Amino acid sequence: MDRSLKAFSLILSYPTNDLQHAMPEIGAVLASDSRLTAAARRALRPLVEDLAGRDIYDLQETFVMLFDRSRTLSLNLFEHVHGESRDRGGAMVSLVETYREGGFDPVTSELPDHLPVLLEFLATRPFAEAQDTLADAAHIFAALSERLVRRESPYGAVFDALVQLAGVKIDSASVAEMLEQPDDDPTDLEALDEVWEESEVLFGPDPNAGCPQVRDILSRMDMPVKPTPKHAAE
Repeated sequence: MDRSLKAFSLILSYPTNDLQHAMPEIGAVLASDSRLTAAARRALRPLVEDLAGRDIYDLQETFVMLFDRSRTLSLNLFEHVHGESRDRGGAMVSLVETYREGGFDPVTSELPDHLPVLLEFLATRPFAEAQDTLADAAHIFAALSERLVRRESPYGAVFDALVQLAGVKIDSASVAEMLEQPDDDPTDLEALDEVWEESEVLFGPDPNAGCPQVRDILSRMDMPVKPTPKHAAE
């Protein structure tokens, strides 16, 4: 199991108390990964510290505003490749079959191309295979990093690290083409509703399962899951 890819899967999941409790272990995994440059490991520290220590409700609001209300920052990778074309459905079905062939059954209502789901799967594969997949998406990671830097978000360091793990030279023309699309306004709720009305497609075993199950991912990562303090649930 590739613990760094698993760690990135968790970091890019919706923030929870379980995730906060695990951040010291997650940060240690990333800090010890020699495949990343020292600069890349340092760049991840502000995000690790933020996720570990900031108010959970602030973290959740930030996450939603970045990744759920900004189509140009969507964590659904095929959104950036196929948009709403028919090709997206075919690519999604192919990805589901790849998961099944690898014995991977994500317990989530997220789409198969949701990056945390993909990274969790890649963490179970030989690194050479995972690296090929990361390389295919490297230009998307680079564009997402640039957009996050523009918003002064520490999440950009995650995508820079994924580019490093991909081990390829970025296609600057593809990145520039993605960045030509103007950033959308996460406060424009009417436009957001229109987007989701157009693009609602459900995959997975349970459409009511909610966000990716951080507790389940942590258990497969062999990281301790501390009980949520009673006052946090009140």
